[in-house]
Amino acid sequence: MKDLNRINNPHGDDKVNDACSIFGMMDTSGRRFGGGDIIKAMTLMHDRGNGLGAGFAVYGLYPNFPQHYAFHIMYLSREAQQEVESFLQDQFCIDLAEEVPTQPTPAIVDPPLIRRYFALAHPHRLEGRREDDYVVSQVMRINTQMDGAFVFSSGKDMGVFKGVGYPEDVAQFYRLETDYQGYLWTGHSRFPTNTPGWWGGAHPFSILDWTVIHNGEISSYGINRRYLEMYGYHCTMHTDTEVIAYAVDLLIRQHELPLEVVADILAPPLWSEIDRQGPEKKEFYTTLRQVYGSLLLNGPFTIVVAHRGEMIGLTDRIRLRPLTAATRGDMLYLSSEESAIRLVSPKLDRAWIPMGGEPIVGRLKASLPTKAAKAAVKESISH
Repeated sequence: MKDLNRINNPHGDDKVNDACSIFGMMDTSGRRFGGGDIIKAMTLMHDRGNGLGAGFAVYGLYPNFPQHYAFHIMYLSREAQQEVESFLQDQFCIDLAEEVPTQPTPAIVDPPLIRRYFALAHPHRLEGRREDDYVVSQVMRINTQMDGAFVFSSGKDMGVFKGVGYPEDVAQFYRLETDYQGYLWTGHSRFPTNTPGWWGGAHPFSILDWTVIHNGEISSYGINRRYLEMYGYHCTMHTDTEVIAYAVDLLIRQHELPLEVVADILAPPLWSEIDRQGPEKKEFYTTLRQVYGSLLLNGPFTIVVAHRGEMIGLTDRIRLRPLTAATRGDMLYLSSEESAIRLVSPKLDRAWIPMGGEPIVGRLKASLPTKAAKAAVKESISH
C-alpha cells in the first residue's frame, strides 16, 4: 500500500492547510454568561493555531455603559498614549478612561499598554453627520496618522480582547473567565500565513460593533480593498480579514442590507447556478453581482461575523474551510470542529454541516425575522 502521507507531504513540514480555529456561541434569549465554555472549546482546538495570535469578542459586555462607544486601544509608547488621549478629549465626551485589567501570564511576552475609554461624540463635532460615521472616521484617523497607537475595538456594549499567544493564554491575560459576561462570544486562534503575528493583527477584526473571525485566504483582497477605500475605509493591516470587517460595516450599516443578502454578496452563487434560477431570483442575484462584484470574496474561507444581537456563520461556495453549526435550547454554536461544541454542550438538539455559501444566522428573539428581512430587500432591489 502506498504511503499517502509521504506523497502528499514529501518534505515533512506538517503544514496545516485548513488551520485557524473559530468558535462562536450565542444565547438568543439574551441571557449573559461567562467565558469559561468558549475558552474550553478554543483550548481543545489548540493545534489549529501556532501561538502567533488569538482573541475574543464579547457582546452585552458593558451594561453600565450601553450607549457609549467603548474604545479599546493598544499603545506602544507613552508618547502615543498622550497624543491619542489629547485627541480623544477634544473629539469626544469621555465618561471613563482606564487601563484594561490584565494579569501576568507566562506565555504572554512584552504586551503593549492597553486602555479603554467610554465615550460619546461632542454634539458640535458631528456637523450633521451620523455618530457612527463620525466614530469610524476618527478611528481611521488614529490608526493611520498616530504612530504607536491602534484602536482595535470601538463598539457599543461590546469589546474585543486579543493579542499574541494561544487562546487560553490570551484569555488568562485578560481575565476573561472571571471578569466578564455576555450573551454572545466569539473566539479565534490564528495560524498566520501571509502577514506577521502581532497584537493588532490577531482576530477578531472590528469596526464599531462589527467583529469578524476568519479561517482562510482571500485572494480578492486587492480589489476588495480598493472598493472600500472609495467609501473612506483605510486598510492599514494588509490582511484579508480587515476588508471583510469593513465590507460588512459598509453593506449592513451604511447600505442597510440584511445579513442574508450580504452573504449573497460575499459568497454569491456561481454564474452557472444563477442562469438556472427563475426570472425573479436571476434578476436579484445578477443585480447583486453587478452592483457589488468588487466585494465578492474569492478564495477559501469560513467566517463568523457578530454584531449587537446577531451572529452569522458563512463559508465559501465550495466549502474549502470547515464549519459546524449546532443548537441546544436557546444556544447557537458555530465552530471549526464539532468536537469543540460537544465538549461544552454534550447533548445537542441538532448538529449539522452547512452548505457552502449558506448563512447560519442567530438573532436575539426580538429581532426582525429572517425571511421578512430578506423579502423586504428583494422587493427594494427589484424596484
